[in-house]
Amino acid sequence: MEHWTEYTRFLTALMVILDPFAAIPLFLSLTQGYSQPQKARVVLVTIITVALVLISSAISGESLLKTFGTSLASFRVGGGIVLFIMALAMLRAQTDKVKTSPTEEAAAENKAAIAVVPLAIPLLAGPGSISTVIIEMHRSSSAYHWAAVILCIIITCILLWIVLRLASPIGRTLGPIGLNVLNRLFGLILTAIAIEIIANGLRELFPSLA
Repeated sequence: MEHWTEYTRFLTALMVILDPFAAIPLFLSLTQGYSQPQKARVVLVTIITVALVLISSAISGESLLKTFGTSLASFRVGGGIVLFIMALAMLRAQTDKVKTSPTEEAAAENKAAIAVVPLAIPLLAGPGSISTVIIEMHRSSSAYHWAAVILCIIITCILLWIVLRLASPIGRTLGPIGLNVLNRLFGLILTAIAIEIIANGLRELFPSLA
């Protein structure tokens, strides 16, 4: 089993990648006119969907990589590049097209199943978070490690639930400028995480670099 600091790092990384503060403006827009119980239900369905997607990705990630004939080292490099692209968008305070597209956002305007698409997938449980949990799960094959990774995912989802339930007061308090500042800070942290993942993948692909 990995040292406990590895799991705190993974927990922090996953929270930064999910970036619930970036989801607040879209959440408030899509749930405009909803009652408090309706908003609470949207948040609950969103969090459950995110948890199921990430946990299932973590558990089935190894078999998926074997099916497509992809090595973990290559997946690290590819996943790190995706995270780096996301980080650049966050640093520029831009909408991340890796997470959502205008078509997906427009399709959600009918208020049907917005908790699943686009809030849960792909805004929160997108390529970045999915690749991160798969990479983390491959660090060890022990049952304790698997349990720790799943526990980190659950804790992250609980924190995500808290932020989205408080979306309205957070949005009013921080405003657009405050949310952009937080997103840029998260983007800076994510840049460092992405570079580390890419570097580890390159060292595995090209041992001479080590």
